[in-house]
Amino acid sequence: MAPLLEVKDLKKQFAGRAGMFGGSKKMVRAVDGVSFTLEQGETLGLVGESGCGKSTLVKTLLFLEVPTSGEVYYDGQLLTEKEAVRMRRQAQIVFQDPYTSLPPRMRVRDIIADPLLIHRLADRRTVREQVNRLLEDVGLQPETGDQYPHQFSGGMRQRVGIARALSVQPSLVVADEAVSALDVSVQAQILNLFKDLQDRYGLTYIFVSHDLGVVKYMSHRIAVMYLGDIVELAATDELHANPLNPYTRAL
Repeated sequence: MAPLLEVKDLKKQFAGRAGMFGGSKKMVRAVDGVSFTLEQGETLGLVGESGCGKSTLVKTLLFLEVPTSGEVYYDGQLLTEKEAVRMRRQAQIVFQDPYTSLPPRMRVRDIIADPLLIHRLADRRTVREQVNRLLEDVGLQPETGDQYPHQFSGGMRQRVGIARALSVQPSLVVADEAVSALDVSVQAQILNLFKDLQDRYGLTYIFVSHDLGVVKYMSHRIAVMYLGDIVELAATDELHANPLNPYTRAL
């Protein structure tokens, strides 16, 4: 059986600034030849310091940024920019900052309902019931759906973001620093929620973080990124017991 996600020599370059005295712009290699596979139901942790290319990598995987070169296969199918738009339902992302990732002028119920209606997974008669179920899935009461995001705490807002991602029944969820903006006690609650949802719905995760402790708790395997490339990839226990790369040991 083909892996859910297969990435081959993926690269993403940006034009950098010209030097002090002008001249041609240097290319910034934000993602520089990344390759890995991801099995159905697995959690791959992606760890590295800020600026190493983690967020650019996951955005490129989802074609939120168009790759410079390389190949991405989803469920055995080679993705192009056009194909990626069609499969957008299958792969969703939960962003880092719950304060800016939710539309402030929309009620929570409408934020979650929009994807259901856009993808025709519900109609006006059934959407309220489905939104209520999604709110309960992430540990919120249905009546909170009538409130606005600014009335919620950071942890509650991130639960809304997770419910929005789950609304279209994805196979893959990318959590891009999804707990880094939260208090430590709230982080634990959200991490346990991710685990519970994975067990319940058979979800596959890419869990991005700069915190090795968080990644260790969540992941079956860990990929360590440095300067746009994966320098080490191993099972979680193996990587922690015997890190081979000096950068991994430094982390």
